[in-house]
Amino acid sequence: MTTRTRLLLTSLAVAGTVAIGGAQSLPANSAALDAETLQHFQELLKRDTQSPPGNEIRAVEYLKQVLDKEGITYQVFAKDPQRPNLVARIKGNGKKRPILIMGHTDVVTVDAKKWTFPPFGAVRDGGYIYGRGAVDDKDNLTAALMLILRLKREATLLDRDVILLAESGEEGAPDVGAQFMADNHLDAINAEFCFAEGGGVVRRGGNVVQANVGTTEKEPRPIEIIARGPAGHGSVPSKNNAVTHLSAAVTKVANWVPPLRVNETTGAYFRKLQSMVTPDVAKVYRDVLSPDPKVNGPAAEWLLENQPSHWSMLHTSLVPTIVDAGFRYNVIPSEVKATLDVRLHPDEDQDTFLDEVRKVIGDPTVEVRWFRDRYRPAGGSRLDTEAFTVLEAQLKKHYNTVALPTMGTGATDMSNIRAKGPQCYGIGPAIDTEDGPKGYGAHSDQERILESELLRFTRFTYDLVMELARAR
Repeated sequence: MTTRTRLLLTSLAVAGTVAIGGAQSLPANSAALDAETLQHFQELLKRDTQSPPGNEIRAVEYLKQVLDKEGITYQVFAKDPQRPNLVARIKGNGKKRPILIMGHTDVVTVDAKKWTFPPFGAVRDGGYIYGRGAVDDKDNLTAALMLILRLKREATLLDRDVILLAESGEEGAPDVGAQFMADNHLDAINAEFCFAEGGGVVRRGGNVVQANVGTTEKEPRPIEIIARGPAGHGSVPSKNNAVTHLSAAVTKVANWVPPLRVNETTGAYFRKLQSMVTPDVAKVYRDVLSPDPKVNGPAAEWLLENQPSHWSMLHTSLVPTIVDAGFRYNVIPSEVKATLDVRLHPDEDQDTFLDEVRKVIGDPTVEVRWFRDRYRPAGGSRLDTEAFTVLEAQLKKHYNTVALPTMGTGATDMSNIRAKGPQCYGIGPAIDTEDGPKGYGAHSDQERILESELLRFTRFTYDLVMELARAR
């Protein structure tokens, strides 16, 4: 074998994981990696980490076993011993700041009677894996774990440290998870860029149609509306009936349309989306970005009627979810209360927001107050970063689609990390739009993921981080 031939074969071996001609090529041991990915994913799904109470220690103990076997050091931080956070770091040469990749170990609660397969059985059936956490968020956690394992095994030369944070408490208790880490152990996770849940690839009819990259999100902060009046017998009408006052107040707030707001993320989102829809819908997306209320108003009304999630990207939303009123049919209660799920636009002035709600209600006898203090601060990540550019390229490579910067209408732990400076981007595997209405989505009575899409997302995550972190 000539020296030239040896050099050529060596070069081809090094390029074994690089896409050629725009197509995704796989490492030589891809079958073994895929099998390992599915094994770790199933093992994590089998750990019952419903929050509340959490018990994320069950998942952390499994992660510790895997990392110990590989000789990967880690740290465990816990405000609550049963709800720990695990941090593992693969060191680079320090030429660039680290990359943080996050996955949360807790899941929402289940009603096991409504599940076809056991919610913590991790059953494989028909190309799917079923279990609570399948798409929220043990898919991201597994992809992050496989990334760390490969970097260690391959002794990859890196310009950046790569940090895994397996955090607890994402499902409503960030004070034991991401917020606890950001406030008390920032040095262990501080990074230039971070990737976590809060985005994902959209499939329709089995075909990829777009990829949403979470770059900002609305801020959850519920409010309570309370009406009071004299108690009395239900047989005697009263104009001071607290139920009547509350009903009127809730109706006014539910019908209120807060101001339309466009930011960098939503502007880019709707401009890109215009080329991916029919001409009539594209016109709606153009009109909603117009500064003229006579133009954007009707467009927003159309979105509220036909695409409410898109409407919610452009407004603070107030949705009544709980009403607490009365205890007997024949007793007029003296106090009644409604709770509204409020998702505040990042540009909303919270110091004046309650006053605006009070003006809408227009009833001085009705009290309006915050249900809780701020716990997931508003913030956003820029679109002009190296990370977003690489995200665009890798989404094109793995999914042959464009990256749409997206403002989440829900909430993720990225908000707590963004508040400390890192530019965070939400990513996720491809999920069929048909799954949600069928009851197979996140927080549904069923939850599942296609095995093939979990594996594709794991490869995508590796290539994404490698392109940003590998030594040049």
